[in-house]
Amino acid sequence: MPPAGTPRTPAERLHALVSAPRAVDDLRSYFGTGPHTDTTPFTGSRFEGLGGGGERSDTACKITADDLVAVQTLSVRVPARTALDLLEGGLGQQIEDLLRQIPTGLDLVGAEPACIGKGSPADRAWHLLVTQPKVGWVTAGKLLARKRPRLLPVYDQVVRCALGSPSDFWHDLRVALCAEDRAVHRRLLELRTAAGVPDTVSALRVCDVVVWMRHRGDHTSRKCPGLDPSAPDE
Repeated sequence: MPPAGTPRTPAERLHALVSAPRAVDDLRSYFGTGPHTDTTPFTGSRFEGLGGGGERSDTACKITADDLVAVQTLSVRVPARTALDLLEGGLGQQIEDLLRQIPTGLDLVGAEPACIGKGSPADRAWHLLVTQPKVGWVTAGKLLARKRPRLLPVYDQVVRCALGSPSDFWHDLRVALCAEDRAVHRRLLELRTAAGVPDTVSALRVCDVVVWMRHRGDHTSRKCPGLDPSAPDE
């Protein structure tokens, strides 16, 4: 049994992580904005901004080659056959039709629950992607996060484990961001400023990086008490 006071819900866990003193330093390390000029940023620091970003007006509803490279900066790869289908085939058209129904420029904290709920265009796009060969939930989520970075979060095994394996991550994250007059969302914006991260980086990306940086060491070293070694990364 966890000791008394241990955060239990995803919202409690997230609040504890973004409130930790090391959060600013972790962001600086990840994005290369620290005081040392020789700091090498993580490749994922380019995820949202590569090629002008996935949500730029001319390509906001299309999967592009830039998007496929961008997800590689987060250590996943869309299989070649599926990538071609997204760029030139029917799958790409289906995703485009769904993306046209997902608002741009909308923050998750300000979104209506139905915008990310079961049966929404975002949910349908995610399910369509995970039905493709060798495209699992991690890759599907990262591809959609590239297209709607302020609304749809990056999500992987490390973040899932750190937040206690929430049953509905999009919904639970929205609840956490909205709680107490948007306290966590405001904290993420404060962290972004304090770390010197450009304001073109979304609050959701700041959230993902803070959580991932805090938990990745324990998780990948197999010391994590919440890690299920049999669970696939995808």
